[in-house]
Amino acid sequence: MSNSEALPRFACPDWWERLQAGLPPMAEVPVNEERAQRVVTFFNRLRLPDVAGAPYLADACGDWFRDILVAFLASEDPETFQPIVWELLCEVPKKNSKTTYAAGLGLTALYMEETPNRKMMLVGPSQAISGRCFDQARGMIDIDDTLKKIFHVSDSDSEITRRKTNTSLAVKTFGTNIVTGEIPVLTIIDEVHELGKLPRAAAVMQQIRGGGITKQRGKLLMITTQSDESPAGVWRTELDKARKIRDGRAGPSPIMLPVLYEFPLELQRKQEFWRDPANWGLVLPNLGLSIDPQALRDDYSNNGRVSKHAEQIWASQHLNIEIGVGLSAGWLGAQYWEDCIEVGLTLDELIERSEVAVQGIDGGGLDDLFAEAVIGRCRETGRWLHWARAFAHPEVFELREEIVPRLKKFAEDGDLVELADDDTSGDVSRVAETAARLLAAGLLPEQGAIGVDTTNSAAIQFQMFGKGITYEQLVIVGQDWRLSPAIWGLERMLKQKTFLHGGQDLMAWTVGNAKPEIKGSAVRITKEVAGKSKIDPLMATLNAFMLMLRDPVGAGIEESVYAARGILTI
Repeated sequence: MSNSEALPRFACPDWWERLQAGLPPMAEVPVNEERAQRVVTFFNRLRLPDVAGAPYLADACGDWFRDILVAFLASEDPETFQPIVWELLCEVPKKNSKTTYAAGLGLTALYMEETPNRKMMLVGPSQAISGRCFDQARGMIDIDDTLKKIFHVSDSDSEITRRKTNTSLAVKTFGTNIVTGEIPVLTIIDEVHELGKLPRAAAVMQQIRGGGITKQRGKLLMITTQSDESPAGVWRTELDKARKIRDGRAGPSPIMLPVLYEFPLELQRKQEFWRDPANWGLVLPNLGLSIDPQALRDDYSNNGRVSKHAEQIWASQHLNIEIGVGLSAGWLGAQYWEDCIEVGLTLDELIERSEVAVQGIDGGGLDDLFAEAVIGRCRETGRWLHWARAFAHPEVFELREEIVPRLKKFAEDGDLVELADDDTSGDVSRVAETAARLLAAGLLPEQGAIGVDTTNSAAIQFQMFGKGITYEQLVIVGQDWRLSPAIWGLERMLKQKTFLHGGQDLMAWTVGNAKPEIKGSAVRITKEVAGKSKIDPLMATLNAFMLMLRDPVGAGIEESVYAARGILTI
């Protein structure tokens, strides 16, 4: 058996080498050659309706998309003669004609479907995006007299029907009612990353995929750019799944073929690499076709680099740089955050390994997150160990709909607690329980053990005193510019890898949201987008950091591991 045969289906371990060679980053897929030829022939005859001269796709489309087209519409198991690609996720940067090509693929699939009275859908996350898909498909038909005879276009219903079979392709906006009563044999979703911002997107995706388990089965094509904020919700789920399949970590027989035009994560973290225009073409398959190289460089110089936030948006959309990996809103510590992950570092593990621990708390109103963080000092190495958790009242889910999918994922991870409507003290009581655990383990110092901001300090202290925490152990930590030592200290420790954390997605999100503001010789951290990008768990971490800077010792310990062994320079 060859090495390629031993790989799980659709695994493509050489995807980066393929990108460097100018090839699509996807596994080789067996196809029905006759069907593949028919698919390509029809697709090539389509023309671009919004480009001067209306060029044929035979000339205006890169071979990379024809490879996707063939794999998706003509894959075939050589033994069973059945399709093997039932789903395909293509992540490609902005301006690579993905919406136009997806419209062309939809028309091709409609033409190839011989079974009568079937339903197909071309879906966008908003009316503007789905309307763009429909306009492109309709435009391709309007400029071709032969296609007018093959297809009927209904503008009122945004639907295209093949006259011979009465099978239709309906263009719709993503929502809970798009598949009611229908079992589509094909669904194309444009800009999947936008679904990460929709509260009920997972339920709708489940409805769409429900057609895939019937005897007629249904295919699903997802095509998107990277998100302009850290991936969340449905997009986080689909992206993680695609990467696992590509890397051979998703089981032997997946049904999704991943085609991800992105740099390896380690290169996404190297800003000097992706900022170099010489490397852009690796993830831009249409460079020189729909994308003008000089215009792209000019746009980056004049628009993409005007601010940190502008560069974040530009790089995520034009180079598929993932927010929270290669980009953040600007805090330097975010660049080193993922390098300090210690897999399996939970609160239990922190308590087991630490000689001392402190707790930081960041409180907010009922419509905001409430957060706690624990920092322990490893008795063996002196490194600081970190764990955090957040709490959300029902008001957060009602008033912050744009982040609900993200919060739900954090709750599934166990890093966010959804509080019931009648549990108004659930957050403060639970952080007090954490403090009680640290106290029982003998880890809390006698003074300066628990740091809180001024918000909700009264409610917190009564819960703490009830758990045996003393007045001397509970302190208010100065906020704003007074957190400068923690902000700069944490940056340095992350770069030195002397601050370790468990890789919680909750923290990766909040760290990526942090924006530094310099004033004189001080710095403070704020949110990049008010009311949307939360930083509460990071602020709780900084509160705990300020206490750990005092070199505390736990109960019954006379000196810290630093003094005893002279290790770890911060």
